[in-house]
Amino acid sequence: MSVQKINILIVNQSVIDLCASIFMLTTIVEVDGTRMSPDSIYDQFVCRIWLTRAPLWVFLNTSTYAILLIALERYIAVIYPFWYNVRITLSYRQLTSCLINAQPLPAHSLPQTTTP
Repeated sequence: MSVQKINILIVNQSVIDLCASIFMLTTIVEVDGTRMSPDSIYDQFVCRIWLTRAPLWVFLNTSTYAILLIALERYIAVIYPFWYNVRITLSYRQLTSCLINAQPLPAHSLPQTTTP
């Protein structure tokens, strides 16, 4: 049972790293920014998300927090084994994994409103 408990966190870490790797490989493609229009939704997406590489930084931050969570859980399992077996449940691991993955994009990638 204990092996399955840690596997959730390791699979979560693997998925995060896979997403970061895929995004890193796809951002190699250069985008011509000279013909962008402020009215096009696609151009706004390219300018605010793709060119800033904000999702890459979100994936890398999430990966760092996931590794920290794995290390903290292993530390608690070694130092407080009885407390760990009683308190750290499968649903607790799923909740912490979801909270780590629910990081929002950085604020600079969100649409900004302008006033005339």
